[in-house]
Amino acid sequence: MSETPERRIAVAMEYLEGSPEAPRVTAKGFGVMADRIVALARENDVTVDSNPILARALADVELDQTIPVELFEAAAEVIGFVLRARHRL
Repeated sequence: MSETPERRIAVAMEYLEGSPEAPRVTAKGFGVMADRIVALARENDVTVDSNPILARALADVELDQTIPVELFEAAAEVIGFVLRARHRL
């Protein structure tokens, strides 16, 4: 029996730099929808980071909801990566 490939997941977060508000989930999808989310992000010059563990955890968050406190540290790492990448451009 062959192993099935891991299901692709994409989750988009929105965070306004310097905002006291927690990041919120603005899009999420699996498989082909995940591929489309990533493609749209790249087409619009949105930085994409690959973090499958965080994506799986964020996939349980409802759209337009802030991320749970227990995911702040992991999300902060991704946001830091995005902000550094943006400032390098």
